[in-house]
Amino acid sequence: MSRLKELMEELCPSGVEYKQLGEIGTLVRGKRFVKNDFADIGVPAIHYGEMYTYYGISSSEAKTKIRAEISSKMRYAQTNDVIIVGAGETVEDIGIGVAWLGKDDVAVHDACYIFRHNMNPIYVSYLLRTESYHKLIKKYITTGKISSISAQGLAKAIIPVPPLEIQNEIVKLLDSFTELTTELTAELTAELTLRKKQYNFYRDSLLNFVRVDDTIVQTDRQTDKLKE
Repeated sequence: MSRLKELMEELCPSGVEYKQLGEIGTLVRGKRFVKNDFADIGVPAIHYGEMYTYYGISSSEAKTKIRAEISSKMRYAQTNDVIIVGAGETVEDIGIGVAWLGKDDVAVHDACYIFRHNMNPIYVSYLLRTESYHKLIKKYITTGKISSISAQGLAKAIIPVPPLEIQNEIVKLLDSFTELTTELTAELTAELTLRKKQYNFYRDSLLNFVRVDDTIVQTDRQTDKLKE
């Protein structure tokens, strides 16, 4: 963290400036398409439902393609735009973003907004997952069977806007931490899987009995395995 501290002291000696999203970029709502528009070969697209289940902080490839016939009706995110969820079944999911890093433009569903800006897109995407940001936009979310937020509501969200060099350093640190966390999660998952297999074996061994002369005893085979 020493490099970040140096940059802060050098570039932001008086602190970091905060601005509304509407001050630092534009928010454009996507265009509607439905699952019947999905195609094996077609135009790359991001459906709002995939934002919760498939995409992370950033992506350079789209999971879905839609029919080329409707491509002219769509609105597209360009490289470095951030796609922000504008509607969903839970309030907690609304407002999260994915930095689009793909070389090609990607069609965006109308339950999302395209945020065009001049910041580090991954920095913005990380910010859109912070607790303070979600507390801030909560008052602009309308709730019901489907909760949603308007572009005007999102535009009022206030975020820290340090110089680009500081944004890049923060992204570098967060990416490193995320990578480490992923590695640890994989190791823990493997360890837990092994422990579960061991538990299942011992449970089944301890509870596997046969009758001998009307007396219930453990089988020698299972007992021997337990001693190994």
